[in-house]
Amino acid sequence: MIIFAIYTSDMAKKIIITIASALIVLGAIVTFRFYRLFTSPVSICDDYRIYIGPSDTQESIISGILEADPDAGTKALDYLLKRRNYNDRIRTGCYTIKSGATPKQVADMLSSGAQTPVRLTINSTRTVGQMARAISNQIMIDSAQIASRLSEPSFLDSLGYTPATVFCMIIPNTYEVYWNTSADALISRLVKERDRFWTDQRKAKAKDIGLSELQVVTLASIVEEETAKSDELATIAGLYMNRLNRKMALQADPTVIFALGGERPKRVLKAHLEVDSPYNTYKYPGLPPAPIRFVSTRSIDAVLNYARHNYIYMCAKEDFSGYHNFTSSLSQHNANAARYQRALRNAGIR
Repeated sequence: MIIFAIYTSDMAKKIIITIASALIVLGAIVTFRFYRLFTSPVSICDDYRIYIGPSDTQESIISGILEADPDAGTKALDYLLKRRNYNDRIRTGCYTIKSGATPKQVADMLSSGAQTPVRLTINSTRTVGQMARAISNQIMIDSAQIASRLSEPSFLDSLGYTPATVFCMIIPNTYEVYWNTSADALISRLVKERDRFWTDQRKAKAKDIGLSELQVVTLASIVEEETAKSDELATIAGLYMNRLNRKMALQADPTVIFALGGERPKRVLKAHLEVDSPYNTYKYPGLPPAPIRFVSTRSIDAVLNYARHNYIYMCAKEDFSGYHNFTSSLSQHNANAARYQRALRNAGIR
């Protein structure tokens, strides 16, 4: 009996040791797998961005990561975000998932709202609506919201502008902003950028040519409507400056088109020239009261550095190249205009 007890005791010890060893190995395996799960990169591909909007959920965000990188390891990230109740406190914005970032690093970034700035490119446009749509196509702001703010008299007045002079408020350029910036914050930023654009040097040039900042932008808006050729901008600006200095009517077709409103006519006819509007530079002398569009920096600088010459007439070239014939002679201008009119008729343009 004593021998059997000793034998049984030895067997029990061996079994216990075996089980303990197995548990240690199993624990090590589980620990290693958890370590691998929480330290392995979410993504090993190149850096990429995800955009989180107001309607996104944790599930849709994880799906967005997998859509951008089908091989992304999101199980640990999903777990960490759930532990933080992330679904109840999602922060909108643009976020960069860096190659090699761990689940904790990504979770910290998303939870804290450490978003990446985006590049907002603002080009010159003809209307507030077009400007609003161009902005909303690049960041989270709704186009109706930005258009409303850019048209609201009381809001614009607080910034020193009116619905007519709003075209002076935005300087087309590329800016770094947050994707989820608000309309008011963006407009405030753009006003500051506009003030930075008008350096002491530009202000001095405007004074030297006898124009206010508003008048410079107004003339630049006409020049920009007259040509898409950058190498003509300074020449056309010089032509209109010659007319202003000689107290001649500008007779700029783009101002008539603006005064007409609505759909732009293919050609400006004599009947159009009778529209009664302070923007009709055939009817009223001098510059119109405000710009007729948002204006590029190159057109503003073309006015500030306008070409000195004697031209007072211009007419589109008959080859439809987009360039113009310039002259200081009325008879030569009439000949240029006749050639252009003939080319229009031959092309069937009425």
